[in-house]
Amino acid sequence: MTHGETEPVTPSTPRPVHRPSLVQGWHELTFLHWPVEPERVAALLPAGTRPDTLAGVTYVGLVPFLMRGVGLGPGPGLPYLGTFCETNVRLYSVDGQGRRGVVFRSLDANRLLPVLAGRWGVRLPYVWSAMRLRREDGVLTYTSCRRRAAGRGPMSRVVVRPGAPIARPTPLEHFLTARWGMHVPWHGRTLHLPNDHPPWPLHRAELLDLEDELVAAAGLPQVRGAPVSVLYSPGVPVRFGAPGPAPPVA
Repeated sequence: MTHGETEPVTPSTPRPVHRPSLVQGWHELTFLHWPVEPERVAALLPAGTRPDTLAGVTYVGLVPFLMRGVGLGPGPGLPYLGTFCETNVRLYSVDGQGRRGVVFRSLDANRLLPVLAGRWGVRLPYVWSAMRLRREDGVLTYTSCRRRAAGRGPMSRVVVRPGAPIARPTPLEHFLTARWGMHVPWHGRTLHLPNDHPPWPLHRAELLDLEDELVAAAGLPQVRGAPVSVLYSPGVPVRFGAPGPAPPVA
């Protein structure tokens, strides 16, 4: 791949992680996505990156899930401190080396230690929230409310019913989920932090209810109507590699 050429969307990482700096398990995920014009979010991305697009459109993602077994190095992860509910608001990016990635606008989590470690260790916008994931009669309910000293903070409630497995994900479904790194601002420059995990086991999902204030709280353009993509995954084990600089886009 030449400089400036965007890497293809692949179900497995093009950059395998052989010496992990961090391990995690992402479980019981729901992916909700809305289309947005790239120019409306370009200024929200780290320096040296631009919105990643499919057919000229980029996307805003709301992704609640259960994190399990976070640990340093090759692991094993911590069974208690490393397990907690999380909800991400995210955008999609590409850098000057053509590496596609995720940019997190906010990450709500219900365990304080990972929030502090994420904010100060990796400069990710983690927020401490009261969160819960409940499964009943095949329906998943994710609830989140940010902790505030005075009054209620922004909240989110997502209710979905997972459906049949997806044998052949569409190009859009691959584009939204097959992400092999994140772009992170770091002391005046932008880093790319690679990740590696098995191909996503994706399922159709029916959105039964949605109340959300996290997307707006993340400074993103208002999303209207139902999401254009609703997916569920039982999850994958994840390995993160060492961060490297992200060359600016041409």
